[in-house]
Amino acid sequence: MQSARFIPFRKQDIVDMCSEELNNNTQQTSFKQFCDLLASLIHYDYHTVLESLKNNYAPFDPNSDTRSLAPVSADQKAQCQHEFAKDFAKVLNAANFEVITNEDLQDALNEESLFKVRLEVEFDDFEEVVFYRRGESQLTETITSFWGLRKKPLHFTNYDRVAVFIRFKDSAYFKAKNKTPLGFEPSSTIVKLFQNVPKADLEMLFPNSEVRMRPIDKVIIGSSALVGGAVVLITKLGASIVLLLALFAFWGGFRSEAVEMTQQHFITFAIGMGVFGSFIFKEWSKFKNRKIKFMKALSDNLYFKNLDNNAGVFHTLIDAAEEEDIKEALLAYTFLLKSESGLSAQMLDEQIEHWFKSKYQCVLDFEISDALEKLVRMRLVTCSNEIEGNEVYSALSLEHAKTILDKRWDNLFQYN
Repeated sequence: MQSARFIPFRKQDIVDMCSEELNNNTQQTSFKQFCDLLASLIHYDYHTVLESLKNNYAPFDPNSDTRSLAPVSADQKAQCQHEFAKDFAKVLNAANFEVITNEDLQDALNEESLFKVRLEVEFDDFEEVVFYRRGESQLTETITSFWGLRKKPLHFTNYDRVAVFIRFKDSAYFKAKNKTPLGFEPSSTIVKLFQNVPKADLEMLFPNSEVRMRPIDKVIIGSSALVGGAVVLITKLGASIVLLLALFAFWGGFRSEAVEMTQQHFITFAIGMGVFGSFIFKEWSKFKNRKIKFMKALSDNLYFKNLDNNAGVFHTLIDAAEEEDIKEALLAYTFLLKSESGLSAQMLDEQIEHWFKSKYQCVLDFEISDALEKLVRMRLVTCSNEIEGNEVYSALSLEHAKTILDKRWDNLFQYN
């Protein structure tokens, strides 16, 4: 399995882990002060991104409780949706989420589901659908069947986090299809965040997924109805049906002997039809109750997997992206600080990945380009061409780096 970019440790844990790599207590104290300054500046940068997301999402936020000063035109709304989608994708990338491809989604529809519900999704309702994932693992669950008599292990891919971005088609589409949208508005955009989602169950995250009976469920209900119906027909309606067939045969000229229908016959037939009607209603209720049971299983499953919805999602993701940026920058700076002669990007990347694997038994694909880009932009590392034409990066001393961050922080709050 391909290693992921996500660093599965908290920011404070990374600060402590990096601090342990330094030589003395004085340097560790200075390093933690540097970490606080760096985190504050990155947090400030992401505040601008958050405000842009909020402003662009406002025109189609289904949970908004504020009033707008002026109506938003269709063109303005479309522009806001475009800008929101672009910023949202950038934040997800910064938070080290990966796009779930269309092939993965098709695999999810074809694979065996962990919870025994068959779902159908009307993909034509969507103008745009993008799924993102972060954290991937291979798990095993025991699946029972035949009323618990049969058990078998099921190996599946599990996603720790799944973000969903869906934009619905306009009202003209739903009018042309003569469909009434349930739970969403045409042209609306929804974003959702889930946890611990098996790859095979991705279809349950669609807002318009509908529960359908699996073939095995249809066989069970159909067999029960067939056997029960045959028993009712034979025991309750057998004599009456034979009598009716004889009567119809006489009326149709296929029988010469007259058939006599007494009041008792009619009463018996009416009672039998009542029993048969009751049986049909009972079997229909079984079908409906089984479907309700499946829908409850779906809603219960989603209840515990849902982390956030709509505007709350990008607030959560901004925090995740901010933490990833801080962790990446701190790790790259720490290992450059330890190196006396500097390191190339590849050497730095290999050192950090080996450190995680050997010391913390964690395999990851460290995002070295993002980390170095941030440090160079903040002027915390220098770059030169010294080793066989490769760019070599060197970290500024802690005191020098703290001075640069202090000045930048002060400049943010100076007014001309």
